[in-house]
Amino acid sequence: MIKKIKGKYAVLSETTGRAFGSYKTLAEAKKRLRQIEFFKHLKKKK
Repeated sequence: MIKKIKGKYAVLSETTGRAFGSYKTLAEAKKRLRQIEFFKHLKKKK
């Protein structure tokens, strides 16, 4: 999930609350979230 914290967009885990970075723009945060989802599903296919 993406949350706005102190003027930046933070990518957080929905279950654990772990932070995966903070970004200046919403577009950058969405790009990172897509990367995380891609690799998460890549592991399940094997």
